[in-house]
Amino acid sequence: MARNTIYVVGAGASFELGLPVGNKLKEYISKILYMKFERGSFSDGNYDLYQTIRRHTGNNTDETNEYLKECRHISDNMPLAISIDNFIDSERGNGKLSLCGKMAIVEAILEAERNSKIFFDRYQGTRKIDFPALENTWYLPFFRTLTENCRAEDLQRRFETITLVIFNYDRCIEHFLIHALMSYYRLNDAQAAEIVSSLKIIHPYGTVGSLPWQDQASSTRMEYGGELQTDQLIDYAERIRTFTEGAHSEHMGQLRYNMKHTERLVFLGFAFHRLNMELLMGASDDKYENPLSIDCFATAFETSKNDQESIGASINYLYDGEININIENTTCAQLFRDNSRSLGYA
Repeated sequence: MARNTIYVVGAGASFELGLPVGNKLKEYISKILYMKFERGSFSDGNYDLYQTIRRHTGNNTDETNEYLKECRHISDNMPLAISIDNFIDSERGNGKLSLCGKMAIVEAILEAERNSKIFFDRYQGTRKIDFPALENTWYLPFFRTLTENCRAEDLQRRFETITLVIFNYDRCIEHFLIHALMSYYRLNDAQAAEIVSSLKIIHPYGTVGSLPWQDQASSTRMEYGGELQTDQLIDYAERIRTFTEGAHSEHMGQLRYNMKHTERLVFLGFAFHRLNMELLMGASDDKYENPLSIDCFATAFETSKNDQESIGASINYLYDGEININIENTTCAQLFRDNSRSLGYA
């Protein structure tokens, strides 16, 4: 019988596909927001972003300059920041700075998707992910775990027991899963989309757009690794939230219900920031009362023993009941390799 399982996914999980994290992501953000002017005229940097801002302000010179000032402030100070989200948090309430940061996030994530190991250009005749290139990532063992001893007609029932709480703005997992299912089980787009849709996928802070198969009616649909037109960037930036703003409220009820009834809790590439741990509480100070014992697995790559003890205490604080916590100083891929039986469905 399938056990209710929640995967809590952080930025470190996308790193194995080549997406930037930490200092590399901050470099991307800084570069995207760089614009240079000489004698009042644009001379270097992100001209498309400049035009986006001008259009957004109705070509109001004073207001445009205010946005450009915020872009420059973010770009100059990324080396000092923990992350772009932390930097926006340092001036919470500054709407112009927040929007500039979000525009940079959207551009950076879409570029990162284009450069990832699972991107392919369907317009160049490629219709398939290069699966052998993923051998050293957690994606292949994750797929093997989800599909273990499972026929195509049984997948939906198993997937209904699985929740993905994805704190990233990218769509890597969804993009990978639909194409892996199509390839492995010889499904068409619609069949694979129906199965993936039976997973409970929660992006508390939103994404850079709905994948075409996810929401046909969405005004912000975007191919994986797609490229935005300059007149689209504002709309897509306003889709996402930073941890200062909190999660989209429509997710909180389902998140709390699933957290309460899970039997396995798996943290992948998650940094255990305080605000994100509070978000997992579902806007409540009450601990989850779990009637069953929970098995918890967590990656804590390159962390000290002291930090691992602190992480364990944070996880313990979520539940009023028995929780067996296994924290490993390892990558996501290695976690699956070392715990294939414990994470499996055999």
